[in-house]
Amino acid sequence: MSERTLLLVDDEENIMSALTRLLRRDGYKIYRANGGKAGLELLQQHEIGVIISDQRMPEMTGVEFLSEVKELYPNTVRMVLSGYTDLNSVTDAINQGAVYKFLTKPWDDELLRKNVTEAFEHFELKMDNERLTRELHSANERLSQINKDLESLVAEEAGKATSNLKVLQMEQEILDSLPIGVVGVDDTGLLVLANLKAQQLLGQQEPIIIGDLAQHVLPAVLIGFLAQGLEDDSEICTTRIGATTIQVLRSRLGRSSTGQGTVLVLVPDANI
Repeated sequence: MSERTLLLVDDEENIMSALTRLLRRDGYKIYRANGGKAGLELLQQHEIGVIISDQRMPEMTGVEFLSEVKELYPNTVRMVLSGYTDLNSVTDAINQGAVYKFLTKPWDDELLRKNVTEAFEHFELKMDNERLTRELHSANERLSQINKDLESLVAEEAGKATSNLKVLQMEQEILDSLPIGVVGVDDTGLLVLANLKAQQLLGQQEPIIIGDLAQHVLPAVLIGFLAQGLEDDSEICTTRIGATTIQVLRSRLGRSSTGQGTVLVLVPDANI
């Protein structure tokens, strides 16, 4: 907890001395002013938590002084301690928020100490609320920036995805324009590629679905060829699929990519 600072404002020195003796035992750092003008000067120099001001003083009343303090230092907790019960002015000041509490002279020592303790607790609660509000505002600003950064990243990644999709579509179109068939199978046996010519050569009535098991789509002769070990990086064989003689070139995938599998290039007899 930070040091509790208290400002006493009274034109009677004996009153301020009595208050200082009483309240010093509670550990407050106490400043003293003999009027409103001197009180304002001290407020410019020190951070004050609680103010206790007499009501009737030369130059300005306690309510006038505290009303000015409210405008300049709104977080301070402001109390009037007076032997005069000018209820109208004090009530107006309380209603307008300039005065937190009105205390009378002569005072009860324990009640006064209790009121001052409560005033500091009120001040510290306000300061904590302000600190939490600032921290929340700062956290919201950071969160807003994170959201903006995330939106920018998502937009960038979406742009990359769109670009990659266009590339993939063009690659597929290029493959589909080839006069030879191309089939890719990964090491788990899933089809990862089949161009239009491959589907024609395999006599597929329905489009081959990428991700199907090769054994459900490819003829047994090609499945057997896939199952054979490769002595070199690539091998060639000739087979018949239906009425068509096809030369099949088999090559391993993974030399320049992280994927592992096999590519089959199907060349019909008319292209041999």
